[in-house]
Amino acid sequence: MLALSLSLTVVFVVFGIVVLGGFVTGVNGFGYSVIGTGLLALVVEPRVAVVVMILPILAANVSLVRELDRAGLKRCAKRFWPFVAAALVGTIVGMSVLSRVPRGPLTLALGLFVFGYLALTQDRVPLPGEGWVRTRVSDTVGVKLLLGLVSGLVFGASNVGVQVVAYLKSLDLDHATFVGVVAMVFLGISSVRVVAAGVLGLYEGGGLLALSAVAAVPGLAGVSLGKRVRPRLARRTRRTGMFLLLAVIGVRLVTNGLGL
Repeated sequence: MLALSLSLTVVFVVFGIVVLGGFVTGVNGFGYSVIGTGLLALVVEPRVAVVVMILPILAANVSLVRELDRAGLKRCAKRFWPFVAAALVGTIVGMSVLSRVPRGPLTLALGLFVFGYLALTQDRVPLPGEGWVRTRVSDTVGVKLLLGLVSGLVFGASNVGVQVVAYLKSLDLDHATFVGVVAMVFLGISSVRVVAAGVLGLYEGGGLLALSAVAAVPGLAGVSLGKRVRPRLARRTRRTGMFLLLAVIGVRLVTNGLGL
């Protein structure tokens, strides 16, 4: 089994990556899945990276969702349940095709998703057609269902949630609510993914499940540290650091995916 062949060095590298991803997430409120999966895909097979990050992502979002008080959580759950429900369906479909995608194309896709994440989360350069899209992305149930389904498909196959972040960003939520809602959405999706990965045989006999579970602990430590550091860093500093890291990850994934 591939999971059993992972060396001790690789395991420690995995732990270091989830700590870094957790720290960046604690500082910014999002980015754990794309950073963690992107970095892991540079040292193990992309499919393995997606599976190993399932439990660390779940644990990190349990921590972040606590930033919403009970009233805020109920209000957001009532508002965004269609999006989450549709995303759950899309996620299962996306995970079902994960084992069928060859390594090269999956690595390339992860790199392109990282660049898409950068493009959609930056606020300096307007994207072509962005204004047109924003005027048509409403808060209606139909839009939430459609976007949730598409978002789940991408997230299930790659752990990349750029589409979720971009959609919530378009609603102009305050930062605390934004962080809490992002965590709530990924928490709901990730909970289902734990079971779905087992049913689909993605844990490879349980080895990857054990690694994923153990990796969640240092990941939580990184999130906790990042949350403590967050108030001490200017928004510009936080975002610049995250963008530089993601740019490096994106370049490496694309070049690896192209065999360069």
